[in-house]
Amino acid sequence: MLRVALGDPLLSLAATARAARDGDTIEVEPGDYVGDISAWPQNDLTIRGIGQRPRLIADGKSAEGKGIMVLKGRRLRIENLEFRGARVRDRNGAGIRLENGPLTVSKCLFADNENGILTGNLTGNEIAIDNSIFEGNGNSEGSAHNLYVGTIARLSVVGCYFGRSIVGHLLKSRAMVNSVLYSRLTCEDGTSSYELEFPNGGEATVLGNLIQQGPASENLTIVSYGAEGYRWPENKLSMAFNTLVNERPNGAIFLRVNKGARQVELVNNILVGSGSMSIEAPLESRGNVEATRREFADPTKFDYRLRARSPLVGRAGFAVREAKLACFRSASTNTRPRVAPWKACRR
Repeated sequence: MLRVALGDPLLSLAATARAARDGDTIEVEPGDYVGDISAWPQNDLTIRGIGQRPRLIADGKSAEGKGIMVLKGRRLRIENLEFRGARVRDRNGAGIRLENGPLTVSKCLFADNENGILTGNLTGNEIAIDNSIFEGNGNSEGSAHNLYVGTIARLSVVGCYFGRSIVGHLLKSRAMVNSVLYSRLTCEDGTSSYELEFPNGGEATVLGNLIQQGPASENLTIVSYGAEGYRWPENKLSMAFNTLVNERPNGAIFLRVNKGARQVELVNNILVGSGSMSIEAPLESRGNVEATRREFADPTKFDYRLRARSPLVGRAGFAVREAKLACFRSASTNTRPRVAPWKACRR
């Protein structure tokens, strides 16, 4: 086991990255590691913060011109670290730049970077992220995002918070298989574009999330699928037990699916605010309902649990409760609602 500590250049992240060997565990003591950028070629590493989450602050520096931490090895795990301020000449600086994998990220925070995490395009790669925060990442060009996943095999996101990206998307993934579960994706008072995008389709499961478009969002669409063409052999989108909220004053497109997908499945979702759907694919839709903000406990604080006396209780089939790190988990009923279908546009 190796230890990283402040005040000793021999115990810096950069020095430890040069000294580590395959299979090592690196523990990072609390504190602000300013300009301590690093690249890691080793395999089977665990790099974790101990105690109060250590902060890795770029301060104008970058590893290999790419970001705060560049990961080149296989089977890596990053835990309990904070990444801030990654910016590079190409405008795509990342808290973590992933060039190999697979990678697991747990209980980390990414803020004020151009990209929180940016992955390469390795079709056999996988990334799993849980209980982490992505907030205020992006750039004014819209070419960087809170989380930007390339053409990899699989992305798994569980219990995370994505908020207030700068112009770019809250979450963008080109992976072949995607699961986004029990998370909060909220533009709030930010300028996020899409809240959730799968530009190349693939298999995508979106389950038990709160997805909100704020009044200053720069794009009509909240969830987008297949906008840049389909590249995978299976292209199916399943969305169930989500609450989708539009606060953009001139309406929104809650879901846009481009022609070419095999199937879209929408089950027991709640739609809040004005807007429509644009789905150019075979659609299976059941149990979805429209609701107003007064049906929820306290939307001003993003508490979208149904009020106890709401007529949707037992009909909408979905409720959310606040969980650790402002994430959400779903609770469903078996009662099929008798309500009007969503305003869907099949072209």
